[in-house]
Amino acid sequence: MQFATWNVNSLKVRLPQVLDWLAAQPALTALALQETKLEDSAFPRAAFEDAGYHVAFSGQKTYNGVAIVSRVPLEQVEMGIPGYADPQKRVISATVAGVRFICVYVPNGQALDSDKYPYKLGWLKALTTWLAEELLAHPRLIVAGDYNIAPEDRDVHDPRKWIGQVLVSPPERAAFSDLQALGLVDAFRVFEQPEKSFSWWDYRLYGFKRNAGLRIDHLLVSPALRPALTRCVIDIEPRRNERPSDHTPVWAEFAG
Repeated sequence: MQFATWNVNSLKVRLPQVLDWLAAQPALTALALQETKLEDSAFPRAAFEDAGYHVAFSGQKTYNGVAIVSRVPLEQVEMGIPGYADPQKRVISATVAGVRFICVYVPNGQALDSDKYPYKLGWLKALTTWLAEELLAHPRLIVAGDYNIAPEDRDVHDPRKWIGQVLVSPPERAAFSDLQALGLVDAFRVFEQPEKSFSWWDYRLYGFKRNAGLRIDHLLVSPALRPALTRCVIDIEPRRNERPSDHTPVWAEFAG
């Protein structure tokens, strides 16, 4: 089994890229998408179904939006964080091939002095509380998505330049550690990886060409699934596309 995450930064723009990438990944079980930026009425369900996929989605116009695309039927589909009132469409969950697959698009936070920063921290706290319950109900669980957090300095191209900014602040990293304290494992860091491995690069100042990026897209894996984890890869090729997303896919493989 393989599970992947990809912030596509507008599915309307990048639907052909997503379909091409899926077609090139025959072992992929399911893909979590973020920033679809489409109302549900505009979601290209038919395009995915005609290509042989099952889909579930939760979106809004212009911003946010999440979806799960799967080669097998989706069961127990759920939107949002239960008990947490949030008009922004940032979470969708489904059971896929016996795995509880949760797609998250964590708030960016904008800046440390922005009102969006405490919203981000509160959102992460609500996510952590809910995931503690989900792990009890679904031991085989993956939380995939754009976390908007670079967990360590090695996940940042130039840590000194990022001091005092969102995505790397101590409270955000502490929130990521709280998720790991539930027993969730950062799949990418289970294995030896090349230095300067990133999943996002700014469109400006030739960020991708200079590899001036951040690793902010993650798959967190439950203790019950950890023994089956065989590898985790950042696929940078889609970032070379014409009109690419600023993010690239990350996928993890599991035996069995």
